[in-house]
Amino acid sequence: MKIVVLEGSPNKKGSSNLLAENFIRGAEEAGHSVRIIDAAHANVHPCTGCIHCGYEGPCVQKDDVEEIRAKILDADMLVFVTPLYYYGMSAQLKSLIDRFCAFNSSIQRKCMKSALITVAWNSDDWTFDALEAHYQTLVRYLNFKDMGMVLGIGCGTPEMTQRSRFPKMAYDLGIKLK
Repeated sequence: MKIVVLEGSPNKKGSSNLLAENFIRGAEEAGHSVRIIDAAHANVHPCTGCIHCGYEGPCVQKDDVEEIRAKILDADMLVFVTPLYYYGMSAQLKSLIDRFCAFNSSIQRKCMKSALITVAWNSDDWTFDALEAHYQTLVRYLNFKDMGMVLGIGCGTPEMTQRSRFPKMAYDLGIKLK
């Protein structure tokens, strides 16, 4: 299976990317190919809502999204990786997802698999409620098959994350993919 990991953390050595590394290691050991798209550091402009794309592209903006689009549409699975920022995904990942507008139909027709990997400093039982709801809405709207979530509570620093159970959970999510 071809997997695209969309990393949304501005901190390249942060906790969410640490979990992504573990997921990738598991997925590759299971025989899958993985491509990483660093959405946080890509040249991705926010969607302007102009609808010149006609919801199927190309977008009139000239940035990295056309190249990213090709990689996404070549994949069988998307993995959304983000730290939790004010109870939602990072703005960097959200900007990329907003640009899916220019190729919604192509994504929907693919019936791709998806997963969510995220971390947060706090560990209240409601910490990820809003992000989970957003992710589940994307799954429904884009016709994805959800393969699972790793919700890393109490992962405020990479050191905290490394000592937690979440790196193994991310690895297990990757290695068990079919």
